[in-house]
Amino acid sequence: MPELPEVEVTRRGLAPQLAGRVISGVEVREARLRWPIGADVRSLAGRTVKAVHRRGKYLLVDCGDGHLILHLGMSGSLRVLAPGTPAGKHDHFDLLLGDRILRLRDPRRFGAVLWAPGDATTHRLIAHLGVEPLSRQLDAARLHALTRGLRTPIKLFLMDARRIVGVGNIYASESLFRAGIHPRMKAGRLSLAQAKRLSAAIKHTLRKAIRAGGSSLRDFVGVDGNPGYFQQRYSVYDRAGLPCRRCGSAIRRIVQGQRSTFFCPRCQAT
Repeated sequence: MPELPEVEVTRRGLAPQLAGRVISGVEVREARLRWPIGADVRSLAGRTVKAVHRRGKYLLVDCGDGHLILHLGMSGSLRVLAPGTPAGKHDHFDLLLGDRILRLRDPRRFGAVLWAPGDATTHRLIAHLGVEPLSRQLDAARLHALTRGLRTPIKLFLMDARRIVGVGNIYASESLFRAGIHPRMKAGRLSLAQAKRLSAAIKHTLRKAIRAGGSSLRDFVGVDGNPGYFQQRYSVYDRAGLPCRRCGSAIRRIVQGQRSTFFCPRCQAT
């Protein structure tokens, strides 16, 4: 599933190509995504795109009187194409913008295209989301405070979008490795010193992934059609049995919350 870096890479690619453009129409070839594409989305023609924002893993296309909410689901990607570009089997939605098209490709159809009138932050999918990890709001003190009293393993805490939004499975494993924290440690045991290391590690890992264009494990490509290459730089994720890049110990894999977690037993002993 595309995580925060992949969505931010997409946002940065879309923003200069969409801002200021007038929506000339909408084409829906398959409305049955995670939630059906509604009539309000089909009637967006005439609105001007003001900006493209991101909240967690959601893209928010600001149209002044509301926002088009886009989610890439498990396998989606967005491309900006020339008008008349033939649609493929999984190209379900086009936002027509005069001399260009914003096209959603979503093979598994777990993505979303929804219209939110007014303030998108009050939408049911957005309102409950936690702290943005790349914002100044996430510092050592805030992270430490969020973990107090929790018996949840720290890895699962990092993946809880109600507390910190968008980190996801890959980047949680990578951040914990960088911070030297075992993924099974109870979140409530996180010390202030560890919180300082971990908050810095999260920001470093996410920014590094964004610079690399995100991770392309299966379907993800950026707006330009090129895959990301951060997967070539993983320290622990998907490296079970391989030597740790830091100490040489074999990377281990465990399952937490039905997701794979990867860590170094020596570098992350605590």
